[in-house]
Amino acid sequence: MHKLSLSLFTAVAIGFLTPTAWAEEPIVIKFSHVVAPDTPKGRAADKFKELAEKYTNGKIKVEVYPNSQLYKDKEELEALQLGAVQMLAPSLAKFGPLGAKEFEVFDFPCLFPDYAGLHKITQGPIGQQLLDKLSSKGITGLAYWDNGFKIFSSNKPVLTVDDFKGQKMRIQSSKVLDAQMRALGAIPQVMAFSEVYQALQTGVVDGTENPPSNMYTQKMFEVQKYANLTNHGYLGYAVIVNKKFWDGLPADTRAALDKAMKEATDYANEVASKDNEDAVKAMEAAGKTEFHRPSTAEREALCQAMEPVYDSMGSRVGKDLLVSIRKTAAAK
Repeated sequence: MHKLSLSLFTAVAIGFLTPTAWAEEPIVIKFSHVVAPDTPKGRAADKFKELAEKYTNGKIKVEVYPNSQLYKDKEELEALQLGAVQMLAPSLAKFGPLGAKEFEVFDFPCLFPDYAGLHKITQGPIGQQLLDKLSSKGITGLAYWDNGFKIFSSNKPVLTVDDFKGQKMRIQSSKVLDAQMRALGAIPQVMAFSEVYQALQTGVVDGTENPPSNMYTQKMFEVQKYANLTNHGYLGYAVIVNKKFWDGLPADTRAALDKAMKEATDYANEVASKDNEDAVKAMEAAGKTEFHRPSTAEREALCQAMEPVYDSMGSRVGKDLLVSIRKTAAAK
């Protein structure tokens, strides 16, 4: 016992003399997401990991878990609130069921004319005001990441409004997306992202909507005969952290992570734009899906058919917010 006590005393003494031998363990950020590593979100998450560890000199260790390895769509927000993970980048539609219905404004069809108009919102005061609404849910919003503009796909044609009638179309859990599909005469089916490929393959649903990069990396093009490059809706993400965890970090560490997030966001949005273009080319080359590029008149006809969503769902997100976004996004 005496020898053991002496050894322990010696070890502690050495520790005081050589602090580096007792270096603090890095703070771990578990970053969970539901898509493949080679998607825009997956690559941006990896970029954030690289930059966060670099700018904090290893004080932060980011562990990225892609492809629903830890949690599926419906589980991940609760896991974040409970502190089981520290960081997520859920699609914006996920915040409606959480009680922040204003985020469903991003689900409205034909709302943004292009990326420039979109970024006036996501990188401006309106976007920040929306992120601030998450604070009461125990969440801190850090940034918006693009995935891209969505296209329709199906095993039946999806060129005209009449084509959609009776088709079972997978959607995320969103009242606005539900109303959008019903406006087209389709039957909306809420389903976890990880289950979509099999549902398309077996005919549980006929089609869906996604940015091309998701359609490509999840191999949905293998089980979809038709696609219409409508760019009718936007799919984006909010990068969020557990508020208690974030507030508990040292100020200099938060500043370093903010810097990493800003650079990762610029990277994410550049990757999203390029990846979607490349995905369309790759899927066209595969020859399994027939892609249609709608004329201005064809796209306007679809947008017009979905316009009633603004009347039926406007009060859900706030009609003033809708008007403000439409005006800001369209401003030259």
